[in-house]
Amino acid sequence: MKKPVLLCIDDDPQVLSAIERDLRQEFRRDYRVLRAASGEEALATIRELHEREEPLALILADQRMPGLEGVEVLTRAREFFPDAKRVLLTAYADTEAAIRAINSARLDHYLMKPWDPPEQLLYPTLHDLLAAWQRAYKPPFGGVRLIGFQWSPRSHELKDFLAGYLVSYQWLDFETDAEAQALLARKQLRAADLPVVILQDGTTLANPTPTEVATRIGLTVQASRELYDVVVIGGGPAGLAAGVYGASEGLKTLVIERQTPGGQAGTSSRIENYLGFPTGLSGSELAHRAWAQAVRLGAEILAPQEVTNLCVQDGYKVLTLSDGSEVRTRAVVLTTGVSYRTLDVPGIDRLSGAGVYYGAARTEARSCDQQDVYIVGGGNSAGQAAMYLATYARRVFILIRGESLAASMSAYLIEQIGQTDNIELLPFTEVAEVCGQDHLEEVVIRRQDEVERRPARALFVFIGARPSTEWVCDTVVCDGKGFLLTGRDLLTDPRYATTWKHPRREPYLLETCVPGIFAAGDSRAGAMARVASAVGEGSMAIKFVHQYLDE
Repeated sequence: MKKPVLLCIDDDPQVLSAIERDLRQEFRRDYRVLRAASGEEALATIRELHEREEPLALILADQRMPGLEGVEVLTRAREFFPDAKRVLLTAYADTEAAIRAINSARLDHYLMKPWDPPEQLLYPTLHDLLAAWQRAYKPPFGGVRLIGFQWSPRSHELKDFLAGYLVSYQWLDFETDAEAQALLARKQLRAADLPVVILQDGTTLANPTPTEVATRIGLTVQASRELYDVVVIGGGPAGLAAGVYGASEGLKTLVIERQTPGGQAGTSSRIENYLGFPTGLSGSELAHRAWAQAVRLGAEILAPQEVTNLCVQDGYKVLTLSDGSEVRTRAVVLTTGVSYRTLDVPGIDRLSGAGVYYGAARTEARSCDQQDVYIVGGGNSAGQAAMYLATYARRVFILIRGESLAASMSAYLIEQIGQTDNIELLPFTEVAEVCGQDHLEEVVIRRQDEVERRPARALFVFIGARPSTEWVCDTVVCDGKGFLLTGRDLLTDPRYATTWKHPRREPYLLETCVPGIFAAGDSRAGAMARVASAVGEGSMAIKFVHQYLDE
């Protein structure tokens, strides 16, 4: 935290030097002492401190000054620092004015000149005033601040981005938080500029993209090499595992993640069936441990950055990124993962990001305090989200089309949900419509031909997986649902004879129809949707990368 400021003001150079000297002698350890030779100069300094958000603890102003007198300076200072202690320096003849100023300017104290010796006539009074200021002072948040509207999809996107990278930030709702409105005015911005990100050094970003924020907080978004041994596309459990093992085995390894590390697993509030963590751990914690491990071992990670095209030139794989740059590599591991399918009901597109969320959306949990929320889906991700939301929401309703969760959710989660009083399972139920003006207000649910309208703070959707492979399906062979075919599965596909070009061998276990391009994790056909399985496949893919490079 920056040291609080003590500001002394006097037009007499000798008096000003004396008060500055005495203040520094006693208070320089804990405070920064500034001086001003006039009332106008003092107000300019006060405005600058306010704009830079530096704390001002105490102002000592001489009463008789040309231009602005001390009482007027102290009065106007309250506009910027209402809690700063205000002391008037007076001669004997100005005692009456000082007494009147106690009421008119809300003066905290007045001191007679001269104050010699300061140990008796100055320091005790100032120590008392500063102790009172310290007790009431609340230092401003020292990290990243995000100002926006609660129901803005752009604000939600930035909240999820910062939380996904474990960036400590303060959320300020422009409509309900006076501090947010004051900060925006101080930065000379308007509501149309929201969302606004204010970085720790004071830099302000109006309506930024996640990539713009990423470059400012130190994330890497451009590759440093012209050629890599292996590029891993996707930073979920499979991709991070491939990054760890590739780097640890001496390969020039690059991992590219388009959103936040961890994939769907990274949004899980608690993973309790992952080997080696008997008390469980959050998905974001697991992702960032793996991220740090990969970087420590020498992997390079670009995020957030997206691959938009992949082609093969003279045996090398050329990746085109969303910013137009290209990356060349000898081998590729596709770990693009899956995304949740969208819910096709009236009103859903309009309210997406404004009360309707795909995935856990942990950043919105606190806004659901003592409200009713609904979860669509019966898989493990839905169960983990329900348990997390139950600590904030009044009631959590899980909507499933079937009779029970047994076929789609792990037994430990079903047991936990059954023991949580404010979670209710609604079988044979689906969402028919979502309603609201600028944000979700109601959900319309259908249960066995009965339609019911219910108030809802939020709707979280977990309804199956769609592979994130649409951009690469023209290069490698996918099944009818878009999942990547690898290894022996390719041999039974009628396209194999025309797509597989290696004359001397069949595809390796995790290899696609293009030699040197491998797939692992949830986007691979036949993969098991579990974190441990994804980690195993990502690690195993590096073994086949080595075999391919040895050729």
